[in-house]
Amino acid sequence: QVQLVESGGGLVQAGDSLRLSCAASGGTFVNYAMGWFRQAPGKEREFVASIKRFSSTTYYGDSVKGRFTISRDNAKNTVYLQMASLKPEDTAIYYCAAYSGFAQDMGVPNRINYWGQGTQVTVSS
Repeated sequence: QVQLVESGGGLVQAGDSLRLSCAASGGTFVNYAMGWFRQAPGKEREFVASIKRFSSTTYYGDSVKGRFTISRDNAKNTVYLQMASLKPEDTAIYYCAAYSGFAQDMGVPNRINYWGQGTQVTVSS
């Protein structure tokens, strides 16, 4: 059983940057592709980004391409989401995700093996 704990959320202004972290425990970190999703009130959970197990190959949702960067540190069992040029529409709860399949297939929420509890990101205009 893998536990995922997110941190780094908060209230920022439009145009600011923020970095989220997700610490994994209870399993073998490199067995999983890792990713981030987000969910705004009244909306479905949306794919944000994913990263392969050992390489720096990454994938992004269209709404965050060019602004967000996902990375992982396998020595620390941690995945990060660096968010830049934040917009009010980025406001959501951000969830860390672990998937036993391929990172490029992580875009569908019901495929995810493990979820974190979420961290709130609020962007004011």
